[in-house]
Amino acid sequence: MTIHAALSDAGWAFTDDAGPAMTRLLDELPSRPRLLGLGEPIHGEELFLQVRNRLLRHLVEHEGYRSIALESDCLAGLAVDAYVAGGPGTLDDVMAHGVSHGWGAFAGNRELVAWMREHNQGRPDGDRLRFYGFDAPTEMMYAASPRHALTEVRDHVTAWGDPGQLPDDAALIEEFAGGDDRWTDEAAAMDPSRSVGSSPEAVRLRLLADDLRALLLAQAPRLLAAAPEEDRWRARLHARAAAGLLRYHAVMAAASPSRYARLMITRDTMMAENLLAIEAREADRGPTLVFAHNAHLQREEGHWQADYLDQALTWWTAGAIAAAGLGERYAFVATAVGAMHHRGLGAPAADTFEGVLSTLPDDRHLLDGRRLAAALHAAGVEPVRRADNTDDHGYFPRDPAHVADSDGILFLRDVPADKG
Repeated sequence: MTIHAALSDAGWAFTDDAGPAMTRLLDELPSRPRLLGLGEPIHGEELFLQVRNRLLRHLVEHEGYRSIALESDCLAGLAVDAYVAGGPGTLDDVMAHGVSHGWGAFAGNRELVAWMREHNQGRPDGDRLRFYGFDAPTEMMYAASPRHALTEVRDHVTAWGDPGQLPDDAALIEEFAGGDDRWTDEAAAMDPSRSVGSSPEAVRLRLLADDLRALLLAQAPRLLAAAPEEDRWRARLHARAAAGLLRYHAVMAAASPSRYARLMITRDTMMAENLLAIEAREADRGPTLVFAHNAHLQREEGHWQADYLDQALTWWTAGAIAAAGLGERYAFVATAVGAMHHRGLGAPAADTFEGVLSTLPDDRHLLDGRRLAAALHAAGVEPVRRADNTDDHGYFPRDPAHVADSDGILFLRDVPADKG
């Protein structure tokens, strides 16, 4: 058997809709996952969003999926979920304020949210689609203030629990936090001395966040009997976010050689906590499609050599952490690409992983990661890691050494420029 035939036998070609191929891939797994991670190798390409949207429709219609989780602010995502449930507001407003990192402006994300709202019309709550952000409340150069998240938890206990058990510092959240701009100073991303994360007020808020999380657990029986499920979910989410944000700000304030690696670790740990909570919440409703960068969803350690750093960063990713807790209930499909000429990425060299996949007869394939790794090994083909990059250096190629760590490889030979 030729290497081309062996590669073709490791997966399935598709045109616009990867859904049927995904069902066949899921049939190959030992069990159906509860979280299905779909990664992208670079942000900002509409094609990835279009493939994701069509795939979600298939999974909803044929595999019982009832939610999607995006690499977006977990707290801001609550507004999107309320909107797709039929809540008030406009699509423009919810995309501007409910999807972080500026990704609300992408047509594919607008299409996703509009379709989810339309799909949910007339459906009972138990059958509606839910939208989640699972990222930390952070942007590229700053992290949010913990004030809002802490206040939400305090107000939840006040409304539904026993407020007499609130710590004394719960009355001082606004005083300790001060103005939100203290926390969102972009200069602190590069200069730890500009961060408020190690201030006495931040230390007290960090202790308070821990106390409030413990209080939610201590009062769980009372809250379960009194508070609506949605309110309890929001309180736990805000408690996780507050604790994570305060950890993140503390790391930002640390003048340590490991500072940037610890920031990556802290963010992905927050992501993983959210993913595990989503899986638990959705257990009785259906699986969840998770969409983010490959580097957050992969099972192996993350590695990054940033241009502005003199060290390589290594950390366990959100996907690796989630997989450690979920086992076969977590699956990961990585997206690999051939060329993106509009971003300066030409056709891959023949000896690279993407170059080998480019010899497949069709432009789009979904391949079983383990079968693909076995086919390459049987053929004596050892592809190398791709070394070229996009003009903005935002592209992360797949590591050929970890092909078998991906349940699937979604390969797109060419990524065209957005025509919109």
